[in-house]
Amino acid sequence: MADTTEQAKPFAHAALQSLSDEEEALSAHLKFGQRKYIKCCGCFTAFLLILAVTILVLFFTVFHVKEPVIRINTLTLNPERLLTNGAFRTNTNVTLVADISVKNPNYASFKFNNGTTTVFYGGKVVGEGRIPSEKAEGRRTTHMNITVNMNPDEILKVPSWVTDVISRVMTMNTSTAIDGKVKIFNNIKKKFAVQVNCTITYNLSSLNIQQNCTPHFL
Repeated sequence: MADTTEQAKPFAHAALQSLSDEEEALSAHLKFGQRKYIKCCGCFTAFLLILAVTILVLFFTVFHVKEPVIRINTLTLNPERLLTNGAFRTNTNVTLVADISVKNPNYASFKFNNGTTTVFYGGKVVGEGRIPSEKAEGRRTTHMNITVNMNPDEILKVPSWVTDVISRVMTMNTSTAIDGKVKIFNNIKKKFAVQVNCTITYNLSSLNIQQNCTPHFL
């Protein structure tokens, strides 16, 4: 009877040892799965953070569209001397050449259509020039020279012309306007219409031109 009891003890010990090994294996498996789960959660969280930062950067850079700015840098009158012996030179072409720049502050390009530069004298239109369609690349400034043909007959019709000749000072106004689109990834488009107005003071004696320009958005 004692032999049977002694033989049962090794079997019981072996069963307990096998159960302990299974528990350790199960525990190790659970710990591995837990570590894998934590690692996956960490990677997913890091991905979400990177995605959020990328969206924020794009929102404040590429997708943050600003208005382009148009400027009149210089104006040149040709011929410079409009008067000969006190009389207006109607026998020659009078042109106003405007050095225009279009500044695009966006990362995407700004493509604008044909525009106009109009010259007013005494409230009347005395000249007009065409601005060709062009594209201002992202974060770049495009320069153009626009020629405005003046109409001498219209200038002579202005009532203040005689007074201006006596005072030797002519005051004119110009208006330059363009419209176009800023494209982002060829899908997102935002339209803009920009304009710059200038007041020109032309001294008939010194032949100097002074200008005061104010850009604004339509």
